[in-house]
Amino acid sequence: MSDSMQQSGGGGGGIVCVVGARPNFMKIAPLMSAFARMAPRLPMTLVHTGQHYDNAMNCQFFEELGIPRPDVDLEVGSGTHAVQTAEVMRRFEPALDAAAPRAVLVVGDVNSTLACALVAAKKGTPVIHVEAGLRSGDRTTPEEINRILTDQLSDLLFTTEESARANLLREGVDAHRIHFAGNVMIDTLRANLARAVPAAHTAERHGRPGFGSGPAGYAVLTLHRPSNVDRPDVLRTLIETCARLAERTPIFFPVHPRTRMMIESAGLAEIMMRTSFLPLPPQGYLEMLGLMEGARVVLTDSGGVQEETTALGTPCITLRDSTERPITVTEGTNTIAGRDPRSIFSAFDRALATGRDAGRVPRYWDGHASDRIVAAVLAWMETRKAAA
Repeated sequence: MSDSMQQSGGGGGGIVCVVGARPNFMKIAPLMSAFARMAPRLPMTLVHTGQHYDNAMNCQFFEELGIPRPDVDLEVGSGTHAVQTAEVMRRFEPALDAAAPRAVLVVGDVNSTLACALVAAKKGTPVIHVEAGLRSGDRTTPEEINRILTDQLSDLLFTTEESARANLLREGVDAHRIHFAGNVMIDTLRANLARAVPAAHTAERHGRPGFGSGPAGYAVLTLHRPSNVDRPDVLRTLIETCARLAERTPIFFPVHPRTRMMIESAGLAEIMMRTSFLPLPPQGYLEMLGLMEGARVVLTDSGGVQEETTALGTPCITLRDSTERPITVTEGTNTIAGRDPRSIFSAFDRALATGRDAGRVPRYWDGHASDRIVAAVLAWMETRKAAA
């Protein structure tokens, strides 16, 4: 436990906020800021489970987004889903005991989200879930299991879109526990958009000046889900398909470490070397924001990228058969293409033809979701205090 826990007040009737993986960072940043503005005397403890343990990347995200240094770093690291979840639980329990908070706040759907919610619930500490109620309908994905179980454990649930409320009600969650607040990831996006790093700077820094600056513009590709990268046949299909697209529109490809390993083991690196791909190491938040903002189209299997592109008005093609964020399709710029090359080519053509004319920004994706959440949490805490 670091000295900063003492400096921040470290619990004692406050709130423990949990982050575990990089998508969590963009969600916790505006919440920590809003709590500091709206409830400066409320003790806050930030626990980083270490589920994503690249110190350089973690530090870069924390610095870019203005997130306070974690009070507690559990340093869990990687492992199977069962091992990682169990290890987070084992290490989080003493941190929770030390903080003795009034509530634990978790965000998103990673293993750390479920693990910390489960520990808190078993110890009788109320759980607040930000980004509740999202469902893809695909229970073969670990994130779907994490979402469902975390919502069942939570006392206060904040949703990003109206369909999430219907999902929660159908699963038996009491209506008074559900609050439609909007999307905290978009709070972070809007707060940092003016600082986004242009794609031209990223290309030059990685030895390819002028990449993507021609009349065809550029696309962006991200791949990280096991269903896409762990099977060599699926990964080959996706890489070969995107290589054909890159012949028309150069593609920036920030490569997840797991994906890079699988590409190399499957012998696919040479395909990218022959075409207009620019493979990149994992990028910081401001670099990714700049890439997405300027792209003609983004191809991805990331749920967060689906949301960010909708907020930016950038066409998005999802390389999955479903999404837990349906509003990005019904109102936003997202198209579900799956993994079939013909569907991907067709979606790509439509995206280039339509451009930024398709879609609109959903309700409450306005940069103020964190303020609504903090106001609701404070009112909830006062109600509980009065009833005690």
